[in-house]
Amino acid sequence: MEIYPAIDLRDGKAVRLIQGDYDQMTVFSQNPVEVALGFREQGASNLHVVDLDGAKDAKLANFPTIQRLIEETGLFVEVGGGIRTEESVEKYLSLGAGRVILGTVAVTNYSFLEDMVRKYGAKIAVGVDTKDGFVATDGWLNTSAIDGIEFCRRLRDSGVKTVIYTDISRDGKMQGTNMELYEKLSGIEGLDIIASGGISTLGELERLKGKVHGAILGKALYLGAIDLKQALQAAGD
Repeated sequence: MEIYPAIDLRDGKAVRLIQGDYDQMTVFSQNPVEVALGFREQGASNLHVVDLDGAKDAKLANFPTIQRLIEETGLFVEVGGGIRTEESVEKYLSLGAGRVILGTVAVTNYSFLEDMVRKYGAKIAVGVDTKDGFVATDGWLNTSAIDGIEFCRRLRDSGVKTVIYTDISRDGKMQGTNMELYEKLSGIEGLDIIASGGISTLGELERLKGKVHGAILGKALYLGAIDLKQALQAAGD
């Protein structure tokens, strides 16, 4: 199982939100590149980056910072947040991003998603963020009537290889992830699921191993609840 330490960006800073609430934000570092290099020193080979300003405003607001994260760390970087045009996809891929994550646009313009998957293949991932089982969009500000698990099956059938699936109710709360949900998602053959939201113990990582392709660690790392080196060992990374 792959481990993806997370850096969420707002105004060029590394921050964490609670349940996607922009009013419940903690700034953890003024220097995200320094944070990423720290992850690398502990053995990480991947990095999950979200442009929170972009997710809200559909602009690549933190592009200069993300460029530095890609160019200066040498990590496999998957990036999302406000990527809603092919121009944005190309900008990140040309920098050397390993994967570009489409979120809102995968819901609002499914034919665009299909076009991007045909053109860029496995370099296109989809972020499926759900509230009460239904897909949320626009930086988690709006909720659709689309069932999250059914949406994942549709994505798989359209050629999507990787889905980052977040249960918003667990995100940033340090109360554990939705294990039952990932059990269900593991039954979708041919789709790599990356678990995101609420993972707060090594025991959870051990339970997720073998069920999902990867796990994203955010607040648990920043608060010291999970040691990254131990997480990598537990995951067999």
